Amino acid sequence: MLTDPPPPHAHYDRAAAARILFELAAGELFRPAAWDEQPPRTIEYREEVLRPARGSHLTAGQLSYVLRYLQPCPTYLVTSAGSRITWRDSDGIVNVGHTGPLGAAVPVVAREATLMLWKMLAGNQTLARRAAELSREERAVLAATTTDGVPLDIFRTGIDAAAKALVQHAFLARQTSCTTPAEFARALLDGGIFKTVASTWYWSLQATTYRRGIIPASLVTYAGQVRYSVDTTITLRALKDAQLEAARELADRARSANVELGTLLDDGHGTTPSSAAQYAHLAAGDRPRCPAQATQASNGHRWSVLDQVAHAFVETFTQLVDVIEVIPTAAAAKAASGVIGEVFEVPDMTCDHCTKTITRALGELGVDPPEFDLVTKRVIAAFPSAEIRERSFEAIRERGYTVVPVT
Repeated sequence: MLTDPPPPHAHYDRAAAARILFELAAGELFRPAAWDEQPPRTIEYREEVLRPARGSHLTAGQLSYVLRYLQPCPTYLVTSAGSRITWRDSDGIVNVGHTGPLGAAVPVVAREATLMLWKMLAGNQTLARRAAELSREERAVLAATTTDGVPLDIFRTGIDAAAKALVQHAFLARQTSCTTPAEFARALLDGGIFKTVASTWYWSLQATTYRRGIIPASLVTYAGQVRYSVDTTITLRALKDAQLEAARELADRARSANVELGTLLDDGHGTTPSSAAQYAHLAAGDRPRCPAQATQASNGHRWSVLDQVAHAFVETFTQLVDVIEVIPTAAAAKAASGVIGEVFEVPDMTCDHCTKTITRALGELGVDPPEFDLVTKRVIAAFPSAEIRERSFEAIRERGYTVVPVT
């Protein structure tokens, strides 16, 4: 990695980034898994039914978020999950997710599929070699054009995005004829929904709506395939255009005030992510799409990195859903202890943007910058009192994250 990368606008190049990612992924990005060697296992979860606010189909928190941060999306287009669940995955890491008509198997198995594919990536020596051989200019392009910058992290994020897309769209399962998680996952793949998300959604729209258990979309079946409704397509385009315009306005304000753009980019709610720094330098009318979606020619065929990731994820998910039993836990939830603790877990913390948001929330209450481990989702912080600890946890929750104290 570069220790001092150039400013993002100096190397921002989506076409070049797409080519680099394609060349990194050429061949076998994920080695085939031996499904017959996957032992049956059981994962338990705790469930909390979501209660809609009076006069609305959304909870009070969801409705507030939609009205304040998700305009011009109409509330009728937003669907809520039915329940919120927490569980520990096969790596022992706490997770939080939301369930729809297809039940808890969707988020739980989606997480297991993500973990399996991450391990395949980590063991891909060809990918590691190609990444190490990237030139300084190629590294600069990835750093400036993508949110994650590092090849392995970019591909990991792509897998995670596919999992989130499946989990969120499963809230809409009743709008299709699908009756099982595997059938629904294949329907999304065949209908091109994963590609559509990559081209029409923007980064923080998925991140923030996923954490809140909502999806601003509806589905229809056309010619036997699951597709977005017309009002969904129009709304997603309007939301992305609004995000792009906000980024450009912030860039203009930064220039006028002679300050760094990054100081204006984050309101603490995940609505203006660091990727807005990239959007701010786009020409008017340019609507960026995920670089992994760009198709390239190889051996007489055209394919994209996104194709490879989406197919691998759906194949892994549909295989695992047959060997993983997902059941509610029989144990009662532990009551909060009220004792000052320095270690807690944030299951929906996934990237540097999340850590910055949490650091800012704690800093506003006089808490020193904490330590983070994005793999285990653990945070280490020193709270001066039990009151500050509870206020800190509430401040993190207000920003759309979940806090799980470690006792």
